[in-house]
Amino acid sequence: MAEENGADAQPQAQPQIKMQVLAQFIRDMSFENMVAQKGLNSAEVQPDIQVAVSLDARKRPQDFQFEVIQKFRVTSKNKAGGDTLFLLEVDYGGIFHIEGVPDDQMHPFLLIECPRLLFPFVRRIISDVTRDGGFPPLNIDTVDYLSLYRQELARRAQSQAAVPTSQPN
Repeated sequence: MAEENGADAQPQAQPQIKMQVLAQFIRDMSFENMVAQKGLNSAEVQPDIQVAVSLDARKRPQDFQFEVIQKFRVTSKNKAGGDTLFLLEVDYGGIFHIEGVPDDQMHPFLLIECPRLLFPFVRRIISDVTRDGGFPPLNIDTVDYLSLYRQELARRAQSQAAVPTSQPN
């Protein structure tokens, strides 16, 4: 009986999560400098910057490998007049080797933890591109990937609730 109690007292071992970033890459990038194209005077410029982020993840053919893509769209408009000053779009990805994450937790893991690891690198790219494009370096605020994930789940639930189900006649 002592052995039974001893076995029951030991906690069950949680699976060890293994995660490795195998590669990082820019899939696509575009920077349009409207100030240079239109010849606006920099004294006339009062920027209003909007940052939109979207995420995508998929399983790769290799075992335990996943690809995660962050898409950033940074738009700067002049507060006086609303003219676009610049538009930066960058798709930044990473290939991850992930083991030990339960299947029901893989989706949030891919769309929260993986982008969190990639973020400092894409932030640096955005800063360098805006600086090299003739603007002050743009250091975007840290993205709250958990909040972004929750918003997407809520949006999907709302869109599914809005779709009427067809009824048989």
